[in-house]
Amino acid sequence: MILSSRSKAVALFLFTAAVVAVIAIRLRPIPQALSYHNFADQRAWIGIPNFGDVVSNLPFAIVGIWGLIFLSRLPPQELQEHFVDSCERWPYIVVFIGLLLTAFGSSYYHLAPDNARLVWDRLPMTIVFMSMVAAVIMERVSVRAGLWLLPLLLAVGAGSVAQWHLSEIRGHGDLRFYAAVQIYSAAVLLLTLLLPAKYTRSFDFAVIAAFYLLAKILETANRRIFEVVHIVSGHTLKHLAAAGAGYWILRMLQKRRPQPRSLVVHRELKFGIR
Repeated sequence: MILSSRSKAVALFLFTAAVVAVIAIRLRPIPQALSYHNFADQRAWIGIPNFGDVVSNLPFAIVGIWGLIFLSRLPPQELQEHFVDSCERWPYIVVFIGLLLTAFGSSYYHLAPDNARLVWDRLPMTIVFMSMVAAVIMERVSVRAGLWLLPLLLAVGAGSVAQWHLSEIRGHGDLRFYAAVQIYSAAVLLLTLLLPAKYTRSFDFAVIAAFYLLAKILETANRRIFEVVHIVSGHTLKHLAAAGAGYWILRMLQKRRPQPRSLVVHRELKFGIR
């Protein structure tokens, strides 16, 4: 059943956040296993160690740059074909910046994997996660609320990485906060299916979440996949699936159009007509 009111949408987002937070708090601390850094495919090529896991980050950079070019070069006359309010571009601009930074951060980590470098792998990913949450809030609840929450959400995402890293330094590593950020971000994408759509192609949010789920499955099956195919590891494929999620965000923005009612409401708010 599609939820009809803004207040119900806010309640749904807050309830989901509370559920994720309660589950995370009730779990025991989750340390980062040092075995995580022992990836299946450690082959070097042309002088690059762990070549597959390093070079498979290139699609993040391609999608990030592609998305930034698309958003920056939209002519004013075409802008409203993709965004009812031009401010709605901002979270997506940050998303594509995050994807570009992920290419560098993840490559840096995979050149010599350890906990210290893993910070720079995870930090850009939280930029992508939390910017998508802000984008959904802007499109499903309020543009003003989404803009106000964007820096706060980015701080929460960065804080989850900082909290994990500091906990590792203190000798009692705890991934719960960082995991909660990821889970909540994916849940928000799926919650869009229950909310009135401002744009066409709403189901693309579910496809993006599916790419994320696929990436997590491939990451879990990292060594098993490499043992079976002997060509590529699950972690390398994880990078490609995650970059696929980024591409699907760009594809959604390129193809979607405002629902007719969204334009009407926007004009009513702009000119004070109710």
